Amino acid sequence: MDFQDSHQQNSTNALVSSQKYLSCNDPNEEEGSSEKMEFKENISLAYLTERRSKVNPADPEDYRESALTHYLHNNKNGVSAYFKDDAVAYTQAVLQNRYQPMEISVELAQKALQTNLFESIDTPFVPIKNPKFQFIDLFAGIGGFRLAFQNLGGKCVFTSEWDKEAKRTYLTNFGELPFGDITKEKTKSFIPNGFDVLCAGFPCQAFSIAGKRGGFEDTRGTLFFDVAEIIRRKQPKAFFLENVKGLRSHDKGKTLETILNVLRNDLGYYVPDPQILNARDFGVPQNRERIFIVGFHKETGIESFQYPKPLDRKISFADVKERDVVPTRYYLSTQYLKTLEEHKARHAGKGNGFGYEVIPDDAIANAVVCGGMGRERNLVYDDRITDFTPTTKIKGEVNREGIRKMTPREWARLQGFPDEFIIPVADASAYKQFGNSVAVPAIQATAKQILKTLNLI
Repeated sequence: MDFQDSHQQNSTNALVSSQKYLSCNDPNEEEGSSEKMEFKENISLAYLTERRSKVNPADPEDYRESALTHYLHNNKNGVSAYFKDDAVAYTQAVLQNRYQPMEISVELAQKALQTNLFESIDTPFVPIKNPKFQFIDLFAGIGGFRLAFQNLGGKCVFTSEWDKEAKRTYLTNFGELPFGDITKEKTKSFIPNGFDVLCAGFPCQAFSIAGKRGGFEDTRGTLFFDVAEIIRRKQPKAFFLENVKGLRSHDKGKTLETILNVLRNDLGYYVPDPQILNARDFGVPQNRERIFIVGFHKETGIESFQYPKPLDRKISFADVKERDVVPTRYYLSTQYLKTLEEHKARHAGKGNGFGYEVIPDDAIANAVVCGGMGRERNLVYDDRITDFTPTTKIKGEVNREGIRKMTPREWARLQGFPDEFIIPVADASAYKQFGNSVAVPAIQATAKQILKTLNLI
């Protein structure tokens, strides 16, 4: 049987099983019926097939698959209504695309959703069944905030991220496709009411502080404004914002002053003084300082907050180092190593400390960042290499000193991501994603303090 005949047979089977299934008045009455099982198997296969090829992969304004995955994760907590129309439309499109010329009705698409057809899709981090609280995840990246809050018993009811490769990683691990550009009103329209905590690792854009007020209006045109606008509309009990350490000194402190003015005076939240926390103080061997900003709604009555204290735990790169021999492609060539040595020597001659760095096993890694000298500042010694045959196009030979780049998995561990976290993208994208992510243990320690203060855990 060729592909065309097989496809036609599948369509015929789907039509027969769906017609039998639709004759049932209540989709839950026939839980064990052969018609339902066949129908479910056919549509699940259809969805899995379309996830690989995508119905509308190039249209950033098409949120139907995001709506579908959010609907499926929230179909028992009252939030699904925000996603239902688009979820039905996407389900209808998936089925129509697979089972042409069979006509897929809205009724059939709705019934497909009612049967939990997609529950067999396997992801390592599934939503918990009885959450203690709800949160949303803005500028989600690959889900560092989500991991932390989900570990503490929370349910994510909305997530957004614009980067396509990061969305792919997020979908692979959480089974949920983030919505897109949060600056778009259409994206904001999917955010449900009634969630407890807003999380956002918003990018630090250049702020224009030309205005006299230094308040809400002066943040327009920045991504922070969109975060503030969502807080204003949705009035969550608390928020948790993360940014680079340099935000404190940006524009001589005026940027942070403006942000705090908006949060405290325009939005009316209690915002304790922001704190700079270091990832190395919370169980990962990385020297990564980030500024944390938390706030509490005035109706909570909260007027004090304590950031988490550093853990008394000795850590080093050896704790996250690959246990097996690393592929040759991660080892530097002799020519590249020479170039790095010359670059460092030039800067040393000028009195600068710039240049590559090799991290000993008993030391703490530098911050993992994308771009610049991100990977070169975190080289390591590893003499376990056995095959010096180059596997990539390099100038020179593979160095005999055992100097290599860290692997993406080592970067993941430096950021506190568990080994169950799947890395579905190429190395270049993986380094970027982990470099842009948050350090999960530091986020989780702070989240725990927030939730305790709110009496949610």
